[in-house]
Amino acid sequence: MRKLIVFLILLGVILAVVDRVAVSGVQSEVARQVAAKYDLATPPKVEVRGIPFLTQAIAGRYEEISVAMGAMTTPDGAKISRIDAVLHGVNAPLMDLIQDSAKASIVAEKVTGTVVISKETLDARAPRGLRVEGNGDDTLNVTGKLTVAGITIPVTAKLKIEVVAGGVRLTPENVNGIKVPDASRLMSFNVPIKNLPLNIKIQKVRTTSEGLAVDGTATDVPLRD
Repeated sequence: MRKLIVFLILLGVILAVVDRVAVSGVQSEVARQVAAKYDLATPPKVEVRGIPFLTQAIAGRYEEISVAMGAMTTPDGAKISRIDAVLHGVNAPLMDLIQDSAKASIVAEKVTGTVVISKETLDARAPRGLRVEGNGDDTLNVTGKLTVAGITIPVTAKLKIEVVAGGVRLTPENVNGIKVPDASRLMSFNVPIKNLPLNIKIQKVRTTSEGLAVDGTATDVPLRD
């Protein structure tokens, strides 16, 4: 009986070690595939959630994998400060990972995430002479000077955030300063962000101290081309 107890304890320790080694391998492979697909200078931080991991590995399905990506630029030219995403229902057959991980097909049934668009991108898209600042609520402040008919006029305003096809539109709601004809038209601008990583589609936009936080989702997302 004592030998059986010792054996079971040793078996438990071995399985725990194997569990941690296996989870590290899957995390590294997910990070490698994401970094390669989006040409990242630094691999993302990846964490497989849920235990025991071996149960998920044998089934070839992982309920949640978090992925934290750093700075990058989208094909639209939008500079992204960071991306925090969670991959749900990730299918990655164990034998594929063992035999040839480089060719393994890893697909997430659903992705939820937040993409932070930098203030640098907002300033670059704003009309000349205007600077954008975040309040941390659902509006942005814009300050600067407009040149109308050769006259430079100082203005400040709050910008309303709207999700539009292919990106976000920022429109002034209250313009302070000398009254400017067509101020709304002159101060409105779009930020194209239609090609987000992990195929994320915009659902909601809010402001942060870093810029714009875009919350979105995607389905059936492959992690490699």
